[in-house]
Amino acid sequence: MENVKMQPTNKNKKFVALSLTAITALSLTLAGCGSSNNNNAASTDGNTNTAKADNTAAANNTAKADDTAKADNTAASDEKVTIDFWFPWGGDFQKDFKKTVVDPFEAAHPNIKVKMTFVETTGQTQASDKLLTAIAGGNPPDVALFDRFLIGSWAAKGSLTDIKGMMDADGELKPDDYYPGLWAEVVYKDGVYGLPWGTDNRAMYYNKTLMKQAGLDPEKPPTTLEELDAMAEKIFKKGKNGKYDQIGFIPWMNQGFFYTQAWNWGGKWEDADHNLTPNDPQNVKALQWMADYAKKYDIANLTSFSDAMGQTGMNPIWSGKVGFAFDGNWVLNDLAKYKPNFEWGVAPMPAAEGHPSVTWVGGWSYVIPKGSKHEQAAYEFLKFVAGKEGTLDYAKRANAGNDITAMPAVNDELKLADNPNLKVFLDLMPTAFTRPVTPVGSFLWNETMRVQDLAIHGKGDAQALLDEVKKNVDAELAKVGG
Repeated sequence: MENVKMQPTNKNKKFVALSLTAITALSLTLAGCGSSNNNNAASTDGNTNTAKADNTAAANNTAKADDTAKADNTAASDEKVTIDFWFPWGGDFQKDFKKTVVDPFEAAHPNIKVKMTFVETTGQTQASDKLLTAIAGGNPPDVALFDRFLIGSWAAKGSLTDIKGMMDADGELKPDDYYPGLWAEVVYKDGVYGLPWGTDNRAMYYNKTLMKQAGLDPEKPPTTLEELDAMAEKIFKKGKNGKYDQIGFIPWMNQGFFYTQAWNWGGKWEDADHNLTPNDPQNVKALQWMADYAKKYDIANLTSFSDAMGQTGMNPIWSGKVGFAFDGNWVLNDLAKYKPNFEWGVAPMPAAEGHPSVTWVGGWSYVIPKGSKHEQAAYEFLKFVAGKEGTLDYAKRANAGNDITAMPAVNDELKLADNPNLKVFLDLMPTAFTRPVTPVGSFLWNETMRVQDLAIHGKGDAQALLDEVKKNVDAELAKVGG
């Protein structure tokens, strides 16, 4: 948000309907060296005896080398090492993580110590220039907490370690241990470049009190975008100054990005061959729908309302002045803080007629940066923290709130579905979408934010804008060789 988000669930996430300045800033949020081994095949001349002698010698040398390697591996397994773990989260994370995950790991692995190092992300992004610089300089940390959305672009640069070989060798973790969409985000081409961890997704929050006041049945939230449009229209209300006192719905508010709306319209961002498709016909319809909202309800007036909400520091949902809004499961954590004095509910985001309700996920992973000095020890830590034991231990902490883990089995064991509001999000996880894993993922995200802003301000036709995005993305992909 992540990453958009994709901020972690234990950090503040305040998204309001975006003005041009806010959208430009957010477009930077997700702006997201290799080595190869060349094996030369042995050759022989026509002398069979020489070949046999060479083969015998080679076999003896190989056996000696294998014995030496085994001795080295045995020594290495007994050697005490300290791995450096970089993380970007403030607050109570370090204290909670050390107590619930690091301490148990060190107890189970007495030869491995974990040094936790806070390294902030760069600007408004969820990437770290310090991490990239450390990798380029050959002095990276051994493990990093990393926005899953960035894995494709960093793996393409050769900045992350492919752990597939280590996973296959020990067989302790498998792709099926994680939600399908989350696993897809850590895979780039034929490699695996991280293990999924915390995650989040999106649904619709709705104000039952405003629905009732508008003559709507508060127990029947909209299930299609057509129903949403009709219900929202009845909730919009202006004051004497001509400004909105309350609004029914703003498509780009909170997590209502163009990415979100494209999926709700049945659009897609890549085809079966992983070719990027920003100008998919349904994507075009979604962008035009957003532009129509801006025109019908006056973009200046909507922006004024959003700016006023932003000044309160409160998520617009909890102001009691918004009928419907798309946002994440982390918003449920706000309840203790804001204590809304109106009735509300959560439901899947409405979809266009004939299309199923969907959601999309973001979140975090653990990676081994390229050049780690303690690769095997780092992998042992990855297995623990992103495996069932570490995931469960951290999820059981007192302030976990409404977090969703990357592992269905852990969520089941925690009985998260017993919370009816959180269950809405959990039920959508198995079929959740993720943004394309591509070297130009961040570039594509920024392009969608750019044309979203142009469209809602009446500065371009939806089809033409998205044809331009397709052209720009393809050119960028060709440039980076993806």
